[in-house]
Amino acid sequence: MLLEASNLAVAYGGIRAVKGIDLAIAEGELVALIGANGAGKTTTLKALAGMLPWSGGNGSFAGTPLAELPLHQRVRRGLVLVPEGRGVFARLSIAENLDMGAYARRDAEIGADLEQMYTLFPRLKDRRTQLAGTLSGGEQQMLAMARALMARPRLLMLDEPSMGLAPLVVELIFDTIRRVSAQGVTILLVEQNARLALTVSQRAYVMESGLITLTGQSSDLITDAKVKAAYLGE
Repeated sequence: MLLEASNLAVAYGGIRAVKGIDLAIAEGELVALIGANGAGKTTTLKALAGMLPWSGGNGSFAGTPLAELPLHQRVRRGLVLVPEGRGVFARLSIAENLDMGAYARRDAEIGADLEQMYTLFPRLKDRRTQLAGTLSGGEQQMLAMARALMARPRLLMLDEPSMGLAPLVVELIFDTIRRVSAQGVTILLVEQNARLALTVSQRAYVMESGLITLTGQSSDLITDAKVKAAYLGE
């Protein structure tokens, strides 16, 4: 497995936000993590990325225990998070944001990857000198994804990429997610739109109140009566 977590727990003070969950993601998979607001999805991603300390459990990434990898080393090894709210550098241009995505790299392929990002996201190419803070929400989401891809991730974690976006823009973002996955990038997707997440992913975990309550093939979960009632509005 590329990523494994066993009994992962995260606590804020006396509140147990994640209560001991198991996750496993194989190389090349697109896995969704769905659940209601407050279920612990974002906390889980931040803990895996190294942004939050674990209060229990253990895990590994590409065979190395996560406990041995501080945040910057996880990024260098290819564990990359696109945060909820995009987190672009508002006062830097699109091109400068993309350069920041490759800050840990020293290889000769950075220029080629930059051109690939402009092919994948043509809107960014047209606006490469524009300040990121002046972009629309959809363009900022594209930039956040492109910046993360400039790090050449082995596992790309996406936190709520559709949040606050118009339906046509959401369609464009998820088409890009499919294309990135088809290129072999492993993806862990947290997404409030459960139907969309289950449609695009191969496997999924359902999270409720800090616990994983259901897991399986996405094609099975999308027809599960409990999932349909709780998350698909059926």
